[in-house]
Amino acid sequence: MVSPERLASMQKSWVRTLDQYRVAPADAYPPFDVLVAAHSAPERHYHNLEHLNEMFRVVERLAPTVENPNALQLAIWFHDAVYDSRAKDNEQRSGELAVDLLGPIGVPASAIERIVRMIWATAHAAEAPGDRDTRVLLDADLAILGASEERYARYARDIRQEYSWVPEPEYRAGRAAVLERFLAAPRLYHSPIMFEEGEQRARSNLRNELAELQSTRGV
Repeated sequence: MVSPERLASMQKSWVRTLDQYRVAPADAYPPFDVLVAAHSAPERHYHNLEHLNEMFRVVERLAPTVENPNALQLAIWFHDAVYDSRAKDNEQRSGELAVDLLGPIGVPASAIERIVRMIWATAHAAEAPGDRDTRVLLDADLAILGASEERYARYARDIRQEYSWVPEPEYRAGRAAVLERFLAAPRLYHSPIMFEEGEQRARSNLRNELAELQSTRGV
């Protein structure tokens, strides 16, 4: 999880972002609290504030390529706002939550529409999106795949914990299918920096986890 100091920094960034839409701090704090509570739920072992923090760091590196940083920041905050490992419509519901929380405090409808489109794209179910900010969002969301072996291993364990309700044989089969889908993609990362630095390591991490899942050894 993130430290109290980092959380305070994230709150300041949130307020600054909404200030660009002329949302007063007093109006910005309540939705922030909702999002922090959602990402701090005990069943969230990976899809939590640490994940958001890691995404923000990636976006900072890719900042020169970003067209609308404010919309992108909000899309990051909301993309996993609703996360239920038993559900198939998390991205849809997260987009709906963005509408419910951002509309009443005065974020323009055009901005919300853009944010929601980016949120829905994090389902990673379609071809590479045309707009640059969505590609940055997707790269940030999948940055964990190209992390160090140690960090990736913790990520894999955390994902397993989020699916603790799934019996081991079924989990292995389902997780293997996800990994194979990633490996079948022509490329995992859209931006040149992410592709250069993380593509090979991400594929190595994915192959290693897949081999472990398919082995006959214990958990």
